[in-house]
Amino acid sequence: MIRKYSDNDLDSVIEIWLEASIKAHSFVAEDFWRSQIGNMRDLYIPASETYVYELDSEVVGFYALYENNLAAIFVKPELQGKGIGKQLINHAKTLRQTINLNVYKENQASYDFYRSQGFKLVNEQTDPHTGHQEFTLSFNG
Repeated sequence: MIRKYSDNDLDSVIEIWLEASIKAHSFVAEDFWRSQIGNMRDLYIPASETYVYELDSEVVGFYALYENNLAAIFVKPELQGKGIGKQLINHAKTLRQTINLNVYKENQASYDFYRSQGFKLVNEQTDPHTGHQEFTLSFNG
């Protein structure tokens, strides 16, 4: 079930974000992700329109929109590949006509996932925070 985020979900969302970020971005030092916990907790999640995916009353995934940007979409690593991410993306598409996102070039699995969901490559640049190459993708419904 997908529902609007509530403040009670914050710890679960942060835990999922951290675990999935470390797993998906092995090319970025784990310390970098840990250094971003405060920003996620205090800045990014509060500023975003966030929805969570619940399975048996447990938050197992979420996405966050900031304006027309998909700022985050994460699923517990052990539940990835079961259609939860696709359901989250489809939910976001009901809220926005256009959705933009950035994905690291080295994160091939996520890049392939977004392309399979109708996102098109529009730009390539260097992420100023990590120095790694990233793609900007866009979906226009």
